[in-house]
Amino acid sequence: MLHGRLISLMPYTQKRCHEFWRQYVPDPDMWDVVFSYNPGWVDRYYQSRTAEPDRRMFAICHLGETVGEIQLKRIDLGKGCATMSIHLANDAHKNRGWGSEAERLITDYAFSALGLRTVYADCVHRNTRSQRVLEKTGFVFTHADGKLRYYVLNRPD
Repeated sequence: MLHGRLISLMPYTQKRCHEFWRQYVPDPDMWDVVFSYNPGWVDRYYQSRTAEPDRRMFAICHLGETVGEIQLKRIDLGKGCATMSIHLANDAHKNRGWGSEAERLITDYAFSALGLRTVYADCVHRNTRSQRVLEKTGFVFTHADGKLRYYVLNRPD
């Protein structure tokens, strides 16, 4: 467990995964899709993601409630890098500082516990809220392509 002032990052159990996806509403700034909770799909999602040896997933929890998920994926200990991904369940959980604190906690974990030197992140062009949070937590914009904007955060020395 990683504890912050506002939220905690807890082990991502199957129960917490279902808690997250039951209340998930796609952010229109990111996706033009409709989501409907499907327990079988959530079980498959959880099993596939948590089985990957180069991924660490955490539930973002506020007062014991799962409000999001955050992960380090494509962890390469040899190269000292990984890519961070974060999703908050719905708009009720945004603009409260929870995402910023979750990003700080997981990058701290990446640098301290895993010994990584670099954490990457990306977001879709129209998700300006995510871009602001990444920059607020120290990520630096590096480049963009037709789909995404790319960011990097290097371990402070």
